Amino acid sequence: MKLVTYSYDGTESAGVLSLDGKHVCPAKALGYGCENMNEWIDLLAKEGLSRLLAAVEAGCEERIPLEQVTLLAPIPRPRQDMICLGINYMAHAEESARYKNEAFGGERPYAVYFSKRVGEAVRPEGRIDGHFDMVERLDYEAELAVVIGKDARGVSEEEAADYILGYTIVNDVSARVLQTRHKQWYFGKSLDGFTPMGPWIVTADEFSFPPKLSIQSRVNGQLRQDSNTELLIFGIPHIIRELSRGITLKAGTLIATGTPAGVGMGFTPPRFLKSGDTVECSIEGIGTLKNTVG
Repeated sequence: MKLVTYSYDGTESAGVLSLDGKHVCPAKALGYGCENMNEWIDLLAKEGLSRLLAAVEAGCEERIPLEQVTLLAPIPRPRQDMICLGINYMAHAEESARYKNEAFGGERPYAVYFSKRVGEAVRPEGRIDGHFDMVERLDYEAELAVVIGKDARGVSEEEAADYILGYTIVNDVSARVLQTRHKQWYFGKSLDGFTPMGPWIVTADEFSFPPKLSIQSRVNGQLRQDSNTELLIFGIPHIIRELSRGITLKAGTLIATGTPAGVGMGFTPPRFLKSGDTVECSIEGIGTLKNTVG
């Protein structure tokens, strides 16, 4: 199933795509008393997906043609900062070290975690604010994001799949100069408009676990990143186990699992984004997230 947040007649709502992908079924029409995706995830955490799946298979009576709605980021305003994995593909670790003129030893004994502020996620087809008055080297990063489906604390790797609602696509837009100047990544990755997300959350039952999915990005139609999520250095079971040992991962938590090689800084010379560029991030089984730099 594909869970969506959409705007229709000036109202923002949560819903699910019909099985034929042509209509949106509002969550309220399916019997869920929720105002937004955060509230809906709370409800789904309590009862699971079986009732929702049955309702979607039966066909909802209130249906809105997909072309009549505007898709928003599936979780437009996350309750907490997004948790992100840094340099979590080996080839990206190599290009990152090369860009910074650092020696690369080929080892990653521990995962690199950081957080990203998301005041409001950018919708599919929405605008990436380049902040070119302060940003010199604007970069893109296609990433598979995990959506936690229920509160997770002390979860083993074997149990990890049971705590995942689904997956979406995130473009971890990054200001490289700010990222390096401040000796940490928070500011350079958290500017307003730096988190395109979508086009929907695909529920975890649609994939094997852990998912092994093609992941790509294109800039103005040119292929830049081309990899597979099976190449994550630290996989999703490890991430959930390690984080949940000391942090309660609340329902709705977003975890961006890292980006593969092929980002702008990895080329010689670098290929950073400019105003008017179109960035497409695609993941097998989920779809394509397309945005334009403003």
